[in-house]
Amino acid sequence: MNHSKTKKVLWRAFQYLTLMAGALASVTPVVVCVITACKTEKEYASTNVMTLPNNWLYVGNFIQAWNKANMATAFRNSLLILVFVLLGSVLTGSMLAYILSRFKFLFNGLIRNLFLFAAMLPGIAMQVSVYQLMYEFHLINTLTGYIILMMGTDVISIYIFIQFFENIPVSLDESAIMDGCTYFGVFFRVLMPLLKPAIITVMILKGVGTYNEYYMANLYLQDKNRLVTVATSLYKFTGPLGSQYNYICAGVIITLLPALVVFIFCQKQIYSGLTQGAVKG
Repeated sequence: MNHSKTKKVLWRAFQYLTLMAGALASVTPVVVCVITACKTEKEYASTNVMTLPNNWLYVGNFIQAWNKANMATAFRNSLLILVFVLLGSVLTGSMLAYILSRFKFLFNGLIRNLFLFAAMLPGIAMQVSVYQLMYEFHLINTLTGYIILMMGTDVISIYIFIQFFENIPVSLDESAIMDGCTYFGVFFRVLMPLLKPAIITVMILKGVGTYNEYYMANLYLQDKNRLVTVATSLYKFTGPLGSQYNYICAGVIITLLPALVVFIFCQKQIYSGLTQGAVKG
């Protein structure tokens, strides 16, 4: 009995040590970022990354990062992109899922399989053809073109919505139609309010991906002064002669603040949406 208790205590200690090590590995980059952002240029040049700054309230790096990286414009553009991308992604994804789950037609299964096949193709491999299409439609170097490009609904979002639709009884649709409701009325007035957990899940996944997206923003938004985003703004401090990490770290903290505020005020809805919106196997 004592041997069994000893094994249980050791296993529990191992679990806690593993969790602490994982937490430390996750927090260390953020701590280093905060330490570096609070150092003056002289401190940054003469100390290592773990040396604490003399003045934790030094905000010179934050002011320089905000001004030099044109972060006011970056936040404005990113907010505009997020609003339209999330709205478009939720509408197109939920409508596609509604059609695939509620209407049984000849190529229903084929379309679902094609979505899965498209998900297996690496996005970078299709950029040549996508870039040609964007060029032909004169959508390069415009916010409109980038929004349309990012608005494309990914397969995960579609299948999250499909999972929810399949758990909603078809009798709701039939009752609404018998009461004189159209298919659009059934979708927007009856089914859409029931999709709140799925919508929250899709918005989290799509929003985080869009907010942090760098490759396509750098490729298609070529005017780095007027069409800068949060993800591309900090690259103003990189160059052939080196990177100014004290400004970069200050900018990273500035970009983290909006996401942190949203998480703090909406964590209940976020946890609820992720739990209820998970796709079941």
